[in-house]
Amino acid sequence: MLTARIHGALSGIHAADWDALHDGGNPFVTHAFLSGLEETGCVRAEWGWTPAHVSLSDGDALVAAAPGYLKTNSHGEFVFDHAWAHAYAQHSLDYFPKWLGAVPYSPVTGPRLLARDVQCQRALVDAIAGLAEAAGWSSAHVNFHSDEDAAAFPGEWMVREDIQYHWRNDAGWATFDDFLAAMDHKRRKNIRQERRKVRDAGISFRVVHGDEASEADLAAMHRFYLQTFADYGNSPALTLAFLQHLARTMPRRLVIVLAELDGLTIAGALCLRGRDTLYGRYWGASDVASEGRAPGLHFEACYYQGIEYCLREGLTRFEPGAQGRHKIARGFLPTLVRSRHWIADARFAAALQDWCARERAGISLHFAELHAHSPFRANPDA
Repeated sequence: MLTARIHGALSGIHAADWDALHDGGNPFVTHAFLSGLEETGCVRAEWGWTPAHVSLSDGDALVAAAPGYLKTNSHGEFVFDHAWAHAYAQHSLDYFPKWLGAVPYSPVTGPRLLARDVQCQRALVDAIAGLAEAAGWSSAHVNFHSDEDAAAFPGEWMVREDIQYHWRNDAGWATFDDFLAAMDHKRRKNIRQERRKVRDAGISFRVVHGDEASEADLAAMHRFYLQTFADYGNSPALTLAFLQHLARTMPRRLVIVLAELDGLTIAGALCLRGRDTLYGRYWGASDVASEGRAPGLHFEACYYQGIEYCLREGLTRFEPGAQGRHKIARGFLPTLVRSRHWIADARFAAALQDWCARERAGISLHFAELHAHSPFRANPDA
């Protein structure tokens, strides 16, 4: 008999038990990352994120678990369901609270159903829906799940798709010049010009891992992060204590690109490293790094330095974050990402199944159109 339970804090599950349920290749589902968000004030009920991790146990043995949150808004999810919430409100029904299986503030694909085997995954999915229904929540959602998770979801869990832009080294490039050589002349020339402008401005770069970053480096990166959120009028969630936590508990997973000019650190990009993938998460710059003084700095710090890191370290993928069609010209090709959604109300479930089907059809057409703009030559050896 398997027992399902909701945990209001990840500290209620032993780190070794949690991490035994995944292969360690994705840093975002590690106990250290997720518990760090909670312990350093990055997820809070007043921001709509209340930890509600689901576990499945066989006696005293943990056999499956999912990082989960009770949500009272859709902030920080990157799978947009505002129209769904509006439809519920029009019928005088409550869409919130809902249960969300995800990594807060992180639109990165990875395992969400952590389990010993696929049978335990399927039991976990059933448990999630059962717990949501028993609690009277409108729905349960699992965002940016891996392909390996997909088989565990039954048909009533509807599918949504979206497009991100990822760099892949399927060709076995060894150097940045190898990567450029696969592109058409126009894109290759544009990238070289962008990089040259940054060099001509006198900007240099340091790439440091968590155990190489000084307290000043971490404070600078957090300051840049705050500045970016202030510039866009958004509320920052990550604390400096969280960056310090990552540097301490995941020292070789944390990767920070720092741009320097005249002895000052003027910009930075924060990434996390998985087994074969670099994940770009946040970028920011000081007032000194204005576009007039440092043209192309964003592309260099967020894209080209990351590609060079992957080539140097033998990583085959680079996911620089959500959205951004402009990434195609810089070697990041459109990639489909998926999420799953269970709706308690049968009437809404039927209507939303049709809505999701139409959305996927539109995404499919857009995906094909984007691929037609690939910067890579059809036959790079010609």
